[in-house]
Amino acid sequence: MSVYLGTFGKVELRRQSDESSLISTIKAASVNVAAKRFSFGFEQGQLVTGDQIQIKSTDDSNLDFINSYAKPSVKKFIYVDDADGIRLYDTFAHAVNGGIPNAVTLAAPSSPLSVSIVVQNTVDRILAQVQRYELNTERETIDTTTLSDAFRNNISTVMSGSGQMSCEWEYTGDTASELPNYLLQLILRTKVGSKFHAKFYLKPESYNPSGVASRSNDALFYDFDGVITACAVQFAPGQLVQITADFITTGAIQLKMNLEVPDEITQESGDALNLDQDPTAKLGKSSDT
Repeated sequence: MSVYLGTFGKVELRRQSDESSLISTIKAASVNVAAKRFSFGFEQGQLVTGDQIQIKSTDDSNLDFINSYAKPSVKKFIYVDDADGIRLYDTFAHAVNGGIPNAVTLAAPSSPLSVSIVVQNTVDRILAQVQRYELNTERETIDTTTLSDAFRNNISTVMSGSGQMSCEWEYTGDTASELPNYLLQLILRTKVGSKFHAKFYLKPESYNPSGVASRSNDALFYDFDGVITACAVQFAPGQLVQITADFITTGAIQLKMNLEVPDEITQESGDALNLDQDPTAKLGKSSDT
């Protein structure tokens, strides 16, 4: 029997929105070409640093506020400053670092440009500095007992989930992982919502206390969408600053297993299976189940 320690788990987050779009008008006065900075004029906190957004013109005209760009839509990562000024970047790392050198070059638009903005991140990133997490799943029941029954009868209905994660607070520095400060920013969004996609790992790859070589790359994790419902900051003299985020799930909760299959798929004779498309190709090991 193997004993698995909680110190080797991890949390992966993917930024999401509730699919609602934000509408704004970009004017020449909103664009600072020298500083590669512009403004949408939204309520503060609707977009946060590291978001990947799709900007699309509402009338299919080209986004001419981006220098030498001749298409009606674009996807970029953003950096948001204290005054809600925005810079565009090609990578998440550059967006977290901010600064002018790596920002996309802008140009003054020829006329006011109406655009829609949707948060469209598609990358799972490890949440940094996680200390603990928990995920609770519950199934509701309905009492169907009748007067003639000798025992109480119940039927199961819908499932729901809730949980909590705690992290050491960090707002900058790690440009590969998702920063815990994002959880504090997420709950303050009022227009695009505080939704996220998460994977809570019970056994990540390469953690193998069993010692069985074929089980080394197995991974087991919970996969679900959730919404932040509460976020607290614990600040005390001489102690690490911590944040705690409570959430509820918003759809299916799946316990997934990515297992390494130790044996190849063969015919009854033991020979390899040939594929019709390529007689020389054979079915070998698979990493997913």
